[in-house]
Amino acid sequence: MKIIDRYIAKNFLIGYAITFMVLIGLLIIVDLFLNLDEFAEHAEAGLSTMAVLKNICIFYAARSAQYYRDLAGVIVVVAATFSLAKMTYSNELVAVMASGVSLKRILAPIVFLAILLTGLLVIDQEIIIPRLATQLVREHDTLPGEDRYDVWFMSDEKGSLICTQDFEEKTATMTNPLIIIRKPHGAASWIVVGKIQAEKGIYNKEKKCWDLVNGTYMEINRNKDIVEIERAPEPIAFYESNLTPDDIPIRRQESFKGLLSSKQLSTLASQRSRIKDLPELYSQKHFRVTDPVINMVMLMVALPILVCRDPKKMKTAIVISFAFTTACFIVSFACKMVATEVFFDQVRPELWAWMPVFVFLPIAFLEIDSMST
Repeated sequence: MKIIDRYIAKNFLIGYAITFMVLIGLLIIVDLFLNLDEFAEHAEAGLSTMAVLKNICIFYAARSAQYYRDLAGVIVVVAATFSLAKMTYSNELVAVMASGVSLKRILAPIVFLAILLTGLLVIDQEIIIPRLATQLVREHDTLPGEDRYDVWFMSDEKGSLICTQDFEEKTATMTNPLIIIRKPHGAASWIVVGKIQAEKGIYNKEKKCWDLVNGTYMEINRNKDIVEIERAPEPIAFYESNLTPDDIPIRRQESFKGLLSSKQLSTLASQRSRIKDLPELYSQKHFRVTDPVINMVMLMVALPILVCRDPKKMKTAIVISFAFTTACFIVSFACKMVATEVFFDQVRPELWAWMPVFVFLPIAFLEIDSMST
């Protein structure tokens, strides 16, 4: 690596670190300011000040991974702006050109580091966020593992639907659970073949099943669209399921699919999910591929504009580059919103996922081709 590459890389990484701390810190401060009273409820309930502060730190440490996922592309562009603006105001780009080095060569270290940092984004989305999903679905006024709520018709890998009016996270216990046993019927439908009821359902980590207290299984037969009881209820001691206590708070959220890895999304899609869930699953899978690409496209659109030799024109260049970046960010966000909608009697999540790339990639090539070196 040449000296100039190390110099540019150093400036870029410094700008990246500053931008990361400013943007993520700003989001944390705003959210904390708006929800400080909810955290204070823990102190009123008898929790010590240190315990409250620890809870706040854990809460936002997990949220930082989600904030980074959403702002990774913007952080790279701002860091590149920081690096190139510093060189422009110091007239270093003029010196570089005078030495016979193309300005396109100046962009190489930034692009290389941006690719590496895109890999960090992939790791964040595919590994870190899925592991923190249980904490990310927490409300501000709840403590880890202390919440309790109802669960309605949550499916597992067998297609069974699990319901309870009271699930307690701390003890991983369902009160009066009802499990509706189903089997596939046709390409996209199910039929009910039985039901399980119990006084309690307690999750057994070693056996990976729900131990049932006074559990009974009742088989149901469907004869010419008439539901009949096949035989008297039978006692049942446990129910095996891939639905764990950690999965339940995640699956209760409407947008829980955004917290899953691509492997988990594929597994969920292969479990014969409801038809209305499939477009969102496919949308998430395609955007996992296109989001890093879109972030790189945003950078490639902005970089040629930022390579400005005249310090007097740098402010204008920054404004224009941010305008393109904002436009790309807005188009990408809009495509995510409409990816699962029906247009002309069809749902095309893959088309909307790639739409920002199709729109802005040609602009990036034109900008690079027209760049004065």
